Amino acid sequence: MSDTRTEKFDFMSLRKPFAAISVLLVIASIVLLGMRGLNFGLDFTGGTSVELEYAEAPELDDVRSGLTEAGYDGFVVQNFGSDTLVLIRMQEAGDDELGPRILADVQERSDTEVELVSSEFVGSQVGDELKENSGLGMLLALAVVLIYVGMRFQFKFGIASVIPLAHDVIIVLGVFALFQWTFDLTVLAALLAVIGYSLNDTIVIMDRIRENFRKLRIDDPEETVNLSIHETINRTINTSLTTLLVLMALYFLGGEAINNFALTLAIGVIVGTYSSIYVSANLLVALGVTRSDMVVPPKEGVAGEGEEDEEPPEWLNRM
Repeated sequence: MSDTRTEKFDFMSLRKPFAAISVLLVIASIVLLGMRGLNFGLDFTGGTSVELEYAEAPELDDVRSGLTEAGYDGFVVQNFGSDTLVLIRMQEAGDDELGPRILADVQERSDTEVELVSSEFVGSQVGDELKENSGLGMLLALAVVLIYVGMRFQFKFGIASVIPLAHDVIIVLGVFALFQWTFDLTVLAALLAVIGYSLNDTIVIMDRIRENFRKLRIDDPEETVNLSIHETINRTINTSLTTLLVLMALYFLGGEAINNFALTLAIGVIVGTYSSIYVSANLLVALGVTRSDMVVPPKEGVAGEGEEDEEPPEWLNRM
């Protein structure tokens, strides 16, 4: 009987080309981050946030054009909570008169009544603290993942889990640097969610790899990894497609307030699905994982490999 495993697609046969692609993407992302940087939003740079409530839902494009006519620049206009609540954020230094001044300029160009709900100023020092704390938070998350996976599986599995997570985050940041999309707290929250999503996908595949190393007597690690990917690929693709459908619905129907969040997660899901197969599994093979790494050490008093088993009980011999 022919071995059906040989008829399946050999994922690991392409591991070197995809490793080269991943390295190039990471290098390109780092270069973009160094040359162009991130377009930090007001959460990080500081600025003024003004919340207005309209009697009737306005067209946001009309609000933007009105602010431009009034001489404002570098602002962001989006709905906040409902169609009648509008949040205006700008990098202009705030004072007690800025909110009422914006209200007067907007009211002058609006056909409906507008009310000032709140006007707040966020200093640049707070933004600098957010940058530092967000970076430390992501590094701490990666360190905790390395420790957990190293203890739960094996140290090689820990390395093969953390490096793909860093790979995913760097590439997503590179995309934001390339297109100069606004990087704010919602994007940071999405990045942390990407780490969790990608890790969950990776753990599923690695758990199957560990199980097959212990269960099957296959000496070739690449064959074991291939088989494990085939056994989990349907789950991986179905989960990713379902998540992407939800994120697309959020992006197109959820309003501007969560557009960047949904977009970041969508990019992260695509990159994370790819890295779970062609970065994590690739690294395991490159690190030389073998069946011996998965062997559970025998308990004291229990016959181990190569030792004679105890004599069966006498009642069993009479059966």
